Amino acid sequence: MDGDLTEIAAGGVVIRNLAGQVEVVLGHRFGTYGSGDLYALPKGRLEAQESITTAALREVREETGLIVEIERPLMNIKYRVKRMSDPLRFKTVHFFLMRHLGGSFSARDTEFDEVGWFQVDEAVRILTYQNQREVLDMALAVIDPRYQLQMD
Repeated sequence: MDGDLTEIAAGGVVIRNLAGQVEVVLGHRFGTYGSGDLYALPKGRLEAQESITTAALREVREETGLIVEIERPLMNIKYRVKRMSDPLRFKTVHFFLMRHLGGSFSARDTEFDEVGWFQVDEAVRILTYQNQREVLDMALAVIDPRYQLQMD
């Protein structure tokens, strides 16, 4: 792959367990995915000279308003991106399992129309991209190997 046609991004799966209810943070954009809504994990491109872990922490903070720390790497997803008249690009997104430390959704940027906590069963149902469902499934297996989502 040509270096000029490769994008590197990073993001996180922020999970919490409240009284036995496992929840994950998702961002939501209205009517941007074809004719429907987009639900996604927070992620974004690296800035100049930025490490993958620094980018992941920054992107989650910017897009959600939450302060987090990295628990461990999860997996990388790879796909092709075609934007308007730009050439076809290849994108790799590095995802990390993250622990919520503080912050507030009110401190986020405008990348998403809404950001919130979702029960994992609902999250896997509404996530727009299958590869992000797989990332979430891996995160859940890490926190409890007995937890397996029923994916279509």
